Formats: sequence, C-alpha cells, structure tokens
Amino acid sequence: MLKVVFMGTPDFAEESLRKVYEAGHEIVGVVTNMDKPKGRGMKKTSTPVKEFAMEKNLKVFQPAKVRNNPELIEEIKKLKPDVICVVAYGKILPKELLDIPNLGCINVHGSLLPKYRGAAPIQWSVLNGDKTTGITTMYMDIQMDTGDMILKEEVEIGDNETTGELWERLSKIGGKLLVQTLDLIEKGEAPRRKQPLEGSIAPMLTKEMAKIDWENKTAYEIKNLVRGLNPIMGAYSFWGDKKIKFWKVDVLQEQDIYELFPDLIDYAYKMKDIMPGTVLFSDSKKGLYIKANEGIIQALEIQAENAKKMNAQDFLRGNAILSGTVLE
Repeated sequence: MLKVVFMGTPDFAEESLRKVYEAGHEIVGVVTNMDKPKGRGMKKTSTPVKEFAMEKNLKVFQPAKVRNNPELIEEIKKLKPDVICVVAYGKILPKELLDIPNLGCINVHGSLLPKYRGAAPIQWSVLNGDKTTGITTMYMDIQMDTGDMILKEEVEIGDNETTGELWERLSKIGGKLLVQTLDLIEKGEAPRRKQPLEGSIAPMLTKEMAKIDWENKTAYEIKNLVRGLNPIMGAYSFWGDKKIKFWKVDVLQEQDIYELFPDLIDYAYKMKDIMPGTVLFSDSKKGLYIKANEGIIQALEIQAENAKKMNAQDFLRGNAILSGTVLE
C-alpha cells in the first residue's frame, strides 16, 4: 500500500478520499481549505474533506496559501509520501510541492481532457449542452491540467441532468478511478499519455452569467443555463422589480403549446412577432410558459426572493404573473 497525502476540499473530493481510505492506503496527511463562515449565523464550517479526515483521525493541514509557504513544504516532506492525490483542492500547486512524492502527484479531473481544463469542467459541460463528459486521472505538472493522462472514463449527460446531479455521479466515478490509478502506480504499470497542446478552458463561473438573456439566447441555451447553474446559484430573470430564479425548465415547440392551449391557435400568426421573454400562458393548474428564441420555455421549478423553491403551479397560486408580461 502507498503512503498518500490527500489534497481536496468539497464533497466531490471527499468521495475520493473515502475510496482511498477504504482501499487501505496509508493516508499520512490531508490538506484542505480553511474553515469558512456559512449560513445566516455565519458560523465557521469545515470542508467535507476535513470532516471526513477528522472522523477517521487523519492529520489535517489547512494552510491559507500553498505558494510561498515553506512551512507547509517542510511539513509535507516530513510525511515522506509516495504520492500526493489532488481532487478539487482549489489552488495551483508550486513545483516544490509537486516534486516531493517519489511517485508523483495525481489529479482527478472532472472532464475528458484536454477538454475543459480549469476550475469548472462539470458546470461547463452542462452549460454548453454536451452529451458526454467523464473523469480523467493524470500526473500533475506546473501548468493547469496539462499533465500526462493515466485513466479515463466517459459518461453520458442526461438531457435534463443538472450540474448537481452530474457532480454527484462523477464524484463516485472519480473515487473509483483514483483507486484504480493508485493500484497501477503501485504496480509500476500506470500509463502516461501526453496531452495535445490544444484544449478548451472551463473558467470560474460568475454571478453576471446567471441573468437569463431572453433576447439573444435560444430556448435550449436557456435550459442549459438553468441546468448548469443548479444548484450553484440559479439562473434568474426580473418580473417587474422582483427577481425570480429558475431551477428547472423544459423546452417546448410551438405545436406543443397549441396542443396544450388550443385557444392560442387563433394567434399563431402573431407568434413570430412576440418578444422573447413574454409570458404566453400563466395558470396555477397548467403552469408558466414563456416565449423564447427557437422554442418556448416551460418553467417547472421557481423561487421568488426570500422564498423557498417550489413548482410553477404553487408559485403561481401566490404570484399572479399575467399573460403578456415581459420578463427581463
């Protein structure tokens, strides 16, 4: 069994740590981010990785930074790890840290490299409407996600799958693939496949991208935005001066809306002239339907400001959005 230092932060990484622990490798240290204030009370909360490590009585380090941190480097050197496993840690590691383990530093990345190098590969695969993604394990180098690849596993992305759902599925695959990778390294059988120089980047998400652009985005692009930002921040629009978040939507075509609401057939000739973002139908029994480019958005789960998420019908029982209203 290998002596492992594990570096990671969120629940995605906790799953990998759990699998390495259950596989029997000697985890000599765990490095994770510092506790952060959370919730209305702003109580300091441990990362999921720290919580698991404390439960198993593993040695935990929580440095504020890893670059220009000679104390951390010396602490890791004292542990004499065979390998360092890095999963969603959130910081770029300096060369002096990468050089410590005799068998290298291994990363679990949430995409099929070289596609989606960077901080948010899972989110961008959903935002872009990809049909497939996966997990790659690789040897780390000083660049961002450019090291030699070891193992890959591809998965299909469901048409309605959210970032949160895909995140959970990939976390389990990542843990399994990391254990397989460590077994190959221990046997001296791990492959090294060079990455091409070309690749795409998955940058950090921004709050600005969460506002729905009814004017320029297609119905499917809006649906992908909603899926991609669920559960991170939610896509939103303004109904007058009220901000409403969309957590689940579906896309319909014109013929679908006429089958649901036969009375609208009389206005079919006007459909192409209706501004995107216009509410076509709003009813507490049948739901909320909004005109978009190249389709119609059916809102399935909505959240008003300072309120809970709820299905569209329940939302409309307390919020009378009139047909003809233009969301912005």
